[in-house]
Amino acid sequence: MAEVYTVKVEEGREASNGKPSVGAVYRCIYAKDSLLQVPPQLHSPWDFFRDSVKRNPNCRMLGRRQKTESKEPGPYVWLTYQEVYDASIKMGSAMRSLGVNPGDHCGIYGSNCPEWIIAMEACNSHAVTYVPLYDTLGPHAVEFIINHAEVSIAFVQENKIPSILSCLERCCSNLKTIVSFGSVSSTQKKEAEKFGTCCFTWGEFLHLGSLDCDLPSKKKTDICTIMYTSGTTGDPKGVVIKNEAFMAEVLSIDQIISLTDRVATEEDVYFSFLPLAHVYDQIMETYCIHKNSSIGFWQGDVRFLLEDIQTLKPTIFCGVPRVFDRIYAGINNKVSSGGALQSALFHYAYNYKLRNLEKGLPQHKAAPLFDKLVFDKTKQALGGRVRILLSGAAPLPRHVEEFMRVTSGSTLSQGYGLTESCAGCFTAIGDVYSMTGTVGIPMTTIEARLESVPEMGYDALSSVPRGEICLRGVSLFSGYHKRQDLTHEVMLDGWFHTGDIGEWQPNGAMKIIDRKKNIFKLSQGEYIAVESIENKYLQCPLITSIWVYGNSFESFLVAVVVPERKALEDWALEHNLTADYKSLCDNLKARKYLLDNLNSTAQKHQLRGFELLKAVHLEPIPFDMERDLITPTFKLKRPQLLKYYKNHIEELYKEAKGTKV
Repeated sequence: MAEVYTVKVEEGREASNGKPSVGAVYRCIYAKDSLLQVPPQLHSPWDFFRDSVKRNPNCRMLGRRQKTESKEPGPYVWLTYQEVYDASIKMGSAMRSLGVNPGDHCGIYGSNCPEWIIAMEACNSHAVTYVPLYDTLGPHAVEFIINHAEVSIAFVQENKIPSILSCLERCCSNLKTIVSFGSVSSTQKKEAEKFGTCCFTWGEFLHLGSLDCDLPSKKKTDICTIMYTSGTTGDPKGVVIKNEAFMAEVLSIDQIISLTDRVATEEDVYFSFLPLAHVYDQIMETYCIHKNSSIGFWQGDVRFLLEDIQTLKPTIFCGVPRVFDRIYAGINNKVSSGGALQSALFHYAYNYKLRNLEKGLPQHKAAPLFDKLVFDKTKQALGGRVRILLSGAAPLPRHVEEFMRVTSGSTLSQGYGLTESCAGCFTAIGDVYSMTGTVGIPMTTIEARLESVPEMGYDALSSVPRGEICLRGVSLFSGYHKRQDLTHEVMLDGWFHTGDIGEWQPNGAMKIIDRKKNIFKLSQGEYIAVESIENKYLQCPLITSIWVYGNSFESFLVAVVVPERKALEDWALEHNLTADYKSLCDNLKARKYLLDNLNSTAQKHQLRGFELLKAVHLEPIPFDMERDLITPTFKLKRPQLLKYYKNHIEELYKEAKGTKV
């Protein structure tokens, strides 16, 4: 019988008093006797850093590529643990000298770099709560966060200073100090002074500080960070994370890796490119700091992402599906352009190793000979040294996950989490192949159960339990800042309701199958679970993105679709259409071709009649953050999409009803 990786700790219960039924409560087998607790000697993430500095002061800690004289990026140049510690202590003492006290709020605004981490540790050293200002949400959100969180000081990347200054007039009652990651011009200083705000260069602020300062005592219950999530509706929400939750998450990663893989050491190198403004990367970098590993930063330009990886040669790589997709496409192109013999050998080796992984053999024993002969080349896509691959933020397509597990020479774990669960609350075990296509088992700090969603037909007590994923445990957030109302909506009877629909697998792993919030009714009373439908349509190879729309006044669905450009252009060639791509998107025949293909994909996936599309608008420009159509993690912002495409949607309904040809 296949191994099961969870244990039941509480029975489910039937629906009663208007409350839906709930399934049994499960923990992962590594926490079967008790959930992980933070040891009494640890009070703050600062303790992780301080202890690592004591253990290994001369270890490489933070690295970035220096520009050479020819303006080309050179090799990585490193700061040691001791150097980062000294800079953090000085920055912390400079903050205190300006009247920033424990419990005050400090903003950090910029893309990943050593200064980001130094600012974070400076806050940790003095129990100041740090508040990441979103790199991707633009000036309005930055202004909202500064005022909502009452941020009095902010560390800001040099090229973000103009955007801070542009909203300073509306947030200067809070923001009194700006510290640049680099330099500040005298004009910028003068502009800030008009609003009573002081601007410092990084060097000036460092000189204000001293190495000889007393650090305040810290408590597990202190607020470590307030992290604003972009949210698909309304203003950003400030997720309050206390020291205990943050540390528990880091220790849980360590515990799971130590039981199922090899923990990180000073020999390991982590590649930092996922935004530090998100909890996922902050937790991973804090884990690396806890284990004395090195962190190398990307240059901040997606065009050079793979080149940075080649230069750094990381051993731990955290990605998101879009990045793994690029790597998958790149390797596939190389294989198919390498000639028939090479392609045949690759596919033989691939299928051989896949069969062994499916039989349950661990990564390093599944095909050691082919790992040397064939997959050593594919391994080079990530620099050749990666041993731990993690994927989060969105579902990893199964074919991409399988491909990475076979060809990367590394274990791969897909995880699932939210800012509210302090990053991962579920993780697949890297070397357990049967967890492919799932987000794995609960972390060792968390218990999970499913709650039935009758209006969507999900029953947590059926033989295949399905329902909304609910969490309880030590690594959860402590509420939304100044929004008790929103906190009460998601925290019910001690359980955090994630809004995601999951399905328990026989081996104890969780599979995310839907999203609860995106449900609406059509005029005939049929419920539409729109994300689930969109995921089916996305299987159509002719499109890259889709937003499906319907409402309770209409009886059918329409959609805005971003076509796969090459596929559409190839079709146009075959049909002797010479129009450019933008005009093709308006072409009635092209629209009908895509609509027919989408609906045949839908029928293949057993979508019901009312879930089929009656009309589509083709959008040549991919949905982007510039137009506020998606969140930083690429989720659709439905209210904004409706506002943006309102006229097109009205046209589509008219067209489909035959009131307009």
